[in-house]
Amino acid sequence: MPWDTQDYPSSLKNLDTAVKKKAIDIANSMIDEGYDEGQAIPIATEQAKKWYDNASEHERNQVMQMSDEDLRKRDENSQDSRPELLEKGEHVIPHENGWAVKTQDAKQASNVYQRKNEAVKRAQEIAENKQTTVIIHKKDGSIQEGINKS
Repeated sequence: MPWDTQDYPSSLKNLDTAVKKKAIDIANSMIDEGYDEGQAIPIATEQAKKWYDNASEHERNQVMQMSDEDLRKRDENSQDSRPELLEKGEHVIPHENGWAVKTQDAKQASNVYQRKNEAVKRAQEIAENKQTTVIIHKKDGSIQEGINKS
């Protein structure tokens, strides 16, 4: 049974509401994808905290508006409901607004940063949580470096 704001792991109870909702959303997605609760909860909590630190006010407000039904229901078009992406590496690629972090084969970037080092740092955090790799590209799109986080 998916978690919501009325029924969630006790380890989430002291989190800020936006972080808690994001952690619930991530954990539900991970459980749907076959993760064990013992793995999903700490990964989701860590990712939700990092998301909050990097999220815009608009993104935080969107999560705050999520209902319990939204948390329990998975969007088939979202990246979170694509389990195959959990095994794919993170790429740091040039973007019109700077540098993007994009999971291999994902439809869109998860984050965009003005500075490349910020994008690399975020890609490394995601890859470490997923135990995958980071591929850093040059401005021309060619591969600069690969980092294994597994």
